Amino acid sequence: MVTREQVLMSAGELEQRLDDGERPTILDVRWQLAEPDGRAAYERGHLPGAVYVSLEDELSDHAVTGRGRHPLPSGRDLEKAARRWGVREGTPVVVYDDWNRAGSARAWWVLTAAGIPDVRILDGGLTAWRGRIETGFLTPEPGDIKVTHFDLYAGALPTLTAEQVTDSDLTLLDARAPERFRGDVEPIDPIAGHIPGARNVPSTSLLDTDGRFVSEVPELTGDVGAYCGSGVTASVVVAALAAAGVDAALYPGSWSEWSTDATRPVETG
Repeated sequence: MVTREQVLMSAGELEQRLDDGERPTILDVRWQLAEPDGRAAYERGHLPGAVYVSLEDELSDHAVTGRGRHPLPSGRDLEKAARRWGVREGTPVVVYDDWNRAGSARAWWVLTAAGIPDVRILDGGLTAWRGRIETGFLTPEPGDIKVTHFDLYAGALPTLTAEQVTDSDLTLLDARAPERFRGDVEPIDPIAGHIPGARNVPSTSLLDTDGRFVSEVPELTGDVGAYCGSGVTASVVVAALAAAGVDAALYPGSWSEWSTDATRPVETG
């Protein structure tokens, strides 16, 4: 069983490791729906030694069609990117962001699904950090990491297809805000509503007021899956459940894939 310490790292622990001379690879994955390019924010201030990672360009492959707004990258492309970031064999990786753990959870999921070991999310994100801040842009020495799963849709972490999410034995969680789940509004995708039978567990409900992952998660039975708008914030749910010892599969295409096919059923309310 995965433990909380295998998924998350506190800001205090990371600062102590740096003070002790350890050099984990630190990745800054700043991303928000309203500001998907976090490079400018990174350059204004980031953790010491942190390397900027683009969720849009490096943790997604927009050349892939029919799999939602943020299709998963190939393992081969990810390996090249991870080496650019300086990820090395035998060196821990810490990922962080500044918005609801969305960017860091996506990075944690993608890297882990590719078979890269010892990847952890900075619990509480940038807000939790009390140490030194650096500015500017860092280009690290190239890494040597090897990816062991080249198809992340069948990688080291479980995924679901559009055909599998309606399985009656599956507990399916929708990580979007309640108003999007109910279908009151839909600011991005073509149809409002949710996948029939899904249960709304907003990703933000699994974070406390300081943006740290809560220790108590909803009681769930059987196989569990999670989706959101495009597979990003659902990664927060998967990470929160993993930290609590619960395995959950990700539906990477999520609502942005589901809603593009008019033959698929939709529920509202």
